[in-house]
Amino acid sequence: MAQTWHCTGLRWSAGGTVRPELVWGGTRTTRLTWGKTVTFGVEDGGRRVCVGARGHACPRRVEVAARSTGARCEECARLERAHSVAADTVADDPRPYHVYLAWFGPGLVKVGITALERGAARLLEQGAVCFSWLGTGPLMAARRAEEMLRAALGVPDRIPYAEKRAVRAALPATEDERAAEIGVLHGRAVALAGWPESLAPEPFRPVDHLRAFGLDAAPAAVGEITGLVAGGAVGGRLVAAAGPDLHLRTGDGSVVVLDTRLMTGWGIVPVSDPVNDTMSDPVSDQERSGRVAFPVRQFPARAAHAQDGLF
Repeated sequence: MAQTWHCTGLRWSAGGTVRPELVWGGTRTTRLTWGKTVTFGVEDGGRRVCVGARGHACPRRVEVAARSTGARCEECARLERAHSVAADTVADDPRPYHVYLAWFGPGLVKVGITALERGAARLLEQGAVCFSWLGTGPLMAARRAEEMLRAALGVPDRIPYAEKRAVRAALPATEDERAAEIGVLHGRAVALAGWPESLAPEPFRPVDHLRAFGLDAAPAAVGEITGLVAGGAVGGRLVAAAGPDLHLRTGDGSVVVLDTRLMTGWGIVPVSDPVNDTMSDPVSDQERSGRVAFPVRQFPARAAHAQDGLF
């Protein structure tokens, strides 16, 4: 009988060579490379259960919806956010923080903060195609700057992943073009009155992730997997990855996006021959049919998104 694995998400290495890895049970990893075959199944008859909070399992093992990217019940979600810098519930963190501008595609810019020690990892996790630091300082100063910039520049602090995916097929060809929007906003930001005194401004130095994500050579995705189902499976060759998303070329040549957050909470099993059921990695290198036995939503044809308030 095949061993059941539990995925805890996609992790990006920001030091040295940037690469994505699937994490299993919080410890073991599967290193992902372009062209690797990603094939796995969901335990037949299984159910998706809450992943818990703060490193602890959900005491009631509540079943969660297949389309939930958080994979947490209401109680565990509250507990997780109660200790989250992103939710603005932590005020006494002594670590220095970066304020940044991130660009995800034409018209999609956000402002955010991340701990200095994390480097660019947070930007990779969000799928930022291009970014630049704005300033460095204490948490509360970074928070004030973030709120000030949201109001003054008209940019959000969150952008839905559905919007990020929809514009990846229409990214400008050059790094200068991809950096243009945040370059203008960076100049406006550091010139604003009321910049927190304890926040040291940083010069505009754009960092481009297009090649790190593999998006420079990948075909445009045609749709996204909306959720996993018990007994289902997916197979395809990895052509790109951005944030939590894997871009997989399936058997018919089309590319679909799998948000790896949808894998959490499920029992994942290898799709293999019976002799390989004891394989040590749930993601198989053995290409099968290259099919997707999960529901897929096609991306609508749309014009380039225009974000209000940029200029």
